[in-house]
Amino acid sequence: MTAEQAHAFAAAALANVTREYPRHVSHLLTGPGEILDQRELHPAFYGSYDWHSAVHMHWTLARVLRLHPGISLAGTIAERLDAHLSPRGIEAELRYFAGTRTFERPYGWAWLLELHAELARLGNARWFEALRPLAEELARRMAEFVSAAPYPIRAGSHGNTAFACLLSLDYAHVACDQKLENEIKSAAARWYRADRDAPIAYEPSLDDFLSPALMEAALMREVLPPAEFGAWLKAFLPSMELQPPQVADRSDAKQSHLDGLALSRAWCLRRLGFGQAAERQLAAGLPHAVGGHYVGSHWLASFAALALGERP
Repeated sequence: MTAEQAHAFAAAALANVTREYPRHVSHLLTGPGEILDQRELHPAFYGSYDWHSAVHMHWTLARVLRLHPGISLAGTIAERLDAHLSPRGIEAELRYFAGTRTFERPYGWAWLLELHAELARLGNARWFEALRPLAEELARRMAEFVSAAPYPIRAGSHGNTAFACLLSLDYAHVACDQKLENEIKSAAARWYRADRDAPIAYEPSLDDFLSPALMEAALMREVLPPAEFGAWLKAFLPSMELQPPQVADRSDAKQSHLDGLALSRAWCLRRLGFGQAAERQLAAGLPHAVGGHYVGSHWLASFAALALGERP
């Protein structure tokens, strides 16, 4: 991530996390007269179009601040994280989760855990401790979810269990959450170990921002011993021939997912050791990460930051 990219991603994230409208509300009404005001229900994560995008835009701010601590926006980033990641704000978020079992499962859960892991790496104890109660609750839920799920979710969008497990596994390592790590490894082996001949030629669908095949492969790389993983990957993905996705209309919310697909593919391919293939996908998605229509700009900077990796 260059200094120029860091500034662009941070500027996009700062604008998004306080933008209340348009807002996609996911809420189960259980009676008349319920409060739907998002600032009241989600004082930490009311912006960025939806809850999970707000979470990973906060992650983007933390990632930028860690990789480029001298960025000119550092003070503004700190002010925003102070305001949103406060004990009172996170207590309200936790109260909301107490009343729902499946809200944001598993995608939003996993991004919240990844945000907490990034705050640990950043070393800011104030934000890390404020978020800890919600992170620990969602880590507990994630462990229960994967341990009980008889099948994975192979979709190329929010439900994908391989992506959620990858982010959650990162949190488990940072937080030394052995239970969560063990449950993810057990579930991944149960769900994916026998898989062969992934139908990668059928990807993508118009809704995809994740590659089901590459996400599964990236997760299994973390789960299997290296010698065993090589044989598994050869049987599962005999070909890595993936053309970057084509986007005809970036004002269409579903088609804008395809720019995210290019970026998440780049992230996976880099993790799998296919650097040239990763660069082709990155070149297709990166120019559209910021500055475009809001259906893409409310979230794509996060996936660009993910694809560009851990180093400044």
